Amino acid sequence: MTLIISAGVLLAFALVIFCTLKWWNVRNVGVTPVHLFTFIAILFTSGLDVGLIMFPLAWDFPLYADTATEPAYAFTNPLALEFGFWGFLIWGFYFLTTFYFCVIEPRVKFFEIPLVKWINNIVIIGTCAFTGALFLVYLPYYATFMGDGESVIPEFYVIAFFVILFAAFSSTDIKYVRILSVGSTALFLALILGMWAYAGMGLGAFASTASNIGGYFANIHKFILPMTDYHEFYLFWWFAWSIMIGQFTSRFVGGLKTWQVLAALLVFPSIPLGLWFTVLYYYHLNSIELTLMINVSMLVVGIIFVVNSFDSLIRLYTDNLNLSAQRFGTVPYVLGNALVLFGLTLAFESQWLQIQWIGTVVIGIYVTCLAYIVLTKRKEVMAINSSPEENTLDFHRIDAVH
Repeated sequence: MTLIISAGVLLAFALVIFCTLKWWNVRNVGVTPVHLFTFIAILFTSGLDVGLIMFPLAWDFPLYADTATEPAYAFTNPLALEFGFWGFLIWGFYFLTTFYFCVIEPRVKFFEIPLVKWINNIVIIGTCAFTGALFLVYLPYYATFMGDGESVIPEFYVIAFFVILFAAFSSTDIKYVRILSVGSTALFLALILGMWAYAGMGLGAFASTASNIGGYFANIHKFILPMTDYHEFYLFWWFAWSIMIGQFTSRFVGGLKTWQVLAALLVFPSIPLGLWFTVLYYYHLNSIELTLMINVSMLVVGIIFVVNSFDSLIRLYTDNLNLSAQRFGTVPYVLGNALVLFGLTLAFESQWLQIQWIGTVVIGIYVTCLAYIVLTKRKEVMAINSSPEENTLDFHRIDAVH
């Protein structure tokens, strides 16, 4: 598995460099372009899930600090490691797929090949379920007002099901996806501010703690290939998400040039990530206990992140497979998606399914798509100098109105 993920990462970053240099000034315009802030909010909340809220304090920081058990982490501090597992360079995966679906796929139509379409949508459904399983497994650590703080009790299964049910309903209209994305971004920033104030950090302590992130940029090359099994798990996780996030968010790109899309994806999501991890790392360093109010606040934001992840991906695979609410009716659509995804969530929770398998399939799709382009569409792709004409016309029409 290490060889597979290493080859996949190197291929992805090589393609990022090629696409950026080849189409540097090409304007990227999606089918429903939005303003930059809305685009970043949709990308951020769709491209991240509940692990962002639940992993650092419950698992990651203690693991990275235990260099006696994991000497591979000794080269820098836990905050730099956490940032490197979630931020900056790793968002290059999302740039690659966003650019591809916005500019190249409309000419290539690789993902419209029936077999590819079915495999891709199975990946989307499976990764949705993995997100639900993470939420279910880590729920006891934050819903400490229920259960023993460790075990998944029956009530948590009920909560998980209703979260999935609500996400399925939210996916029935794209306006709900946009509203939730912008709203959850604002709530996430409010959570950061509230936890910062409760900790009594002050600006000086915040700046001092945040300076640890410099350990990532000083060692950025060490984050490219897997340094441990856990890092390998993260890389497979990012790969599993990459195609479907690019396919979904590409429709919202609003006229940025290729290099601007890359810069936006590397920088803008990394800012709230850096702020969030800095505050949490301060809690970790100073052993600050989480109050009931903080636990509930983190749980609420975590639930909204799960909904954001689910509704965008449900919308994507139902659009791809023509399984819309308009076709089947709202109630059958919502219940059908909820039941299927909840069943798969239980499969991941029992580890019958693993995200590494999905990540491997996605790497296979990357390789197959590249081979397809080289063998059958090379001239057409190399001649691309703009986004699809119909998108560009719509963009200019919308831009003129504004």
